[in-house]
Amino acid sequence: MKTKRIVACAAFLWISVSGIGTSLWAGPPLVCFPFETDHSQSLPWGGSGWHETRPDYDTAKLAADTLSLLQPETPVIARMETIRRSALYGIRDQQAAKSVIEALKKRMQGAKGEAAALAQFDLGYFVETYKQALPILKRPVTGPAIDGYALVVQAVGKTGNPEMEFAAALMSSAKTSKEQQMGHLRRAAAGAKEGSLLARNLVSHFNHLGPDLRSLRASVTN
Repeated sequence: MKTKRIVACAAFLWISVSGIGTSLWAGPPLVCFPFETDHSQSLPWGGSGWHETRPDYDTAKLAADTLSLLQPETPVIARMETIRRSALYGIRDQQAAKSVIEALKKRMQGAKGEAAALAQFDLGYFVETYKQALPILKRPVTGPAIDGYALVVQAVGKTGNPEMEFAAALMSSAKTSKEQQMGHLRRAAAGAKEGSLLARNLVSHFNHLGPDLRSLRASVTN
């Protein structure tokens, strides 16, 4: 199933960007692979596919709905799935995407303490996910001039959260060196407990490094 999703996503984005001379041979990691969340509440979805937004969803509500789901108690991986969905709805309505970004920026500017780190993470992760989804529009579109990866790294520095390290590892595949990505992965794997939601998502998203958490840890520490 994982291989089929990769092919489907890569093919979808290839069709989307082939007209502007860009090739994508692998699916963008923030967009093409839904996260396992143990059924945490998220934005409405039309099916099990990575891009199955619901046509009846009112994107005028996207900013309000997205922020209402990103509560302080919301686990980081659940945040990542909500943001993935929000970005894909934002592709359908770019004004709605801009509203999400502005709302996340405003919240970050007024946040303090632990809430500030979460707000940095949410804005950074949304921006980079949205940028990866832009080829779906089938025309050149300039993404927001925000370094989302830098915001996520700042949030990691404040919290040491291994789920945020997992997010940074996914983002850094296109942003940084292999060594930096492996550093994020190593810290994420070290902080994951066997059978946890983080462990399951690490293995499903980096299964080329090992079929289980123990194997993945060995791969990133060697």
